[in-house]
This record gives sequence, structure tokens and C-alpha cells, in this order.
Amino acid sequence: MNEENKDLQEKEEKLDEAPGEKGHRHKHEDHKKKKKNENLPDEIKKELEEKDAKIRSLEERILYMQADFENFKKMKIKERHDTIKFGNETLIKELLPVLDNLELALKHSESTEDYKGIHDGVKLILSEFIKVLEKAGIKSVEAIGQKFDPNFHEALFQEEHEEMEPDTVVSELQRGYLLNDRLLRASRVGVSKKPDIQ
Repeated sequence: MNEENKDLQEKEEKLDEAPGEKGHRHKHEDHKKKKKNENLPDEIKKELEEKDAKIRSLEERILYMQADFENFKKMKIKERHDTIKFGNETLIKELLPVLDNLELALKHSESTEDYKGIHDGVKLILSEFIKVLEKAGIKSVEAIGQKFDPNFHEALFQEEHEEMEPDTVVSELQRGYLLNDRLLRASRVGVSKKPDIQ
């Protein structure tokens, strides 16, 4: 090896070892690659070029896919946010007429002593309200006359009843509700028990 080539090789090795010189190192590696490639047969050179092109193409595809995935993630986050924010819109729109009718009933009650008429009007509004809730998948929990079930009923007290089986729901203080068969609120009830023997 002549002196000039030796100097060149030493300089290249120093460049390789220099810390923080990544750019130079990459250029140096590319230079070495090209040098190596020059000594290879044409067929292998062509094959290497094709593989390099394929790698570049795959890298580009990965970048595009990452960008697409990020956009998809952002879109899904926005959709979820909108669903949480506006998910009850349909139900609320259907409840607005019920609200209007309640306001009318209150106005009417101020100017009349027809308590039966007010009672019937409120009963009608309640029926309308229940229909809207049923359309949204809400139904009431069956309680009175049913066997006490801790999954659907919350017992507040016990009443003595001779003619009833123990643990039968005899009164309902607050109605329970299901949403698509999942419990929203348990019924608050009174439950029968056998009289204490004196």
C-alpha cells in the first residue's frame, strides 16, 4: 500500500471514530458502499440497486401508513368526543314536547280550580313521557307482587303479612328502571315477612 492510500485510509478511520459526526459517518459509509459496489460484477450491482430501491419504497410506504394511522386516530378521537357530547340529542329532542306540555299544565293550573282536569292533563303528560323513554330502551322494573330480588330491588323495610309468601314485594316507594335490560336504578320497596309468633 503506497503512502498516499495509507493516509487516506487513516483519515477515513478517524472520521469513523469522531463522536457526534453522524452526517460525516453516513457520507463515509455511502462512499465506502459505492467503492465496494464499483468492484462488484454488473449483475450483483443491478440486484443491489433494485434492493435499495425496494427498501426506499418500503420506507416511504411505512411513512405514509404512519401518517394515515395518525389521521385515523385523530378522527376516531373526534368522533368519540362528538358521541359523548351529542349522544343524547335524539332523546332530548323527543323530550322537549313533554317539557312544553308540563309548562302548559302549570300555566293552566294557575288560572283554574279544575283539579280533575289538571290531574288528567298531568297523567296524559306522564304517559307521553313514558312512551319517549320506552323508545329509548328504558322500562320500569316489575316490583309489587314479585319475589324480592336484590339484583333489581332495594328493601327499605319489612311488613308482616299472613296471607303472603315471605320476601314478596308489597309496596314500592320509588320505581326502578332498566336501560336495554341493564339496571339503571333499583326499585326501593317494602317486603313481606311472616308475623312474629307471640
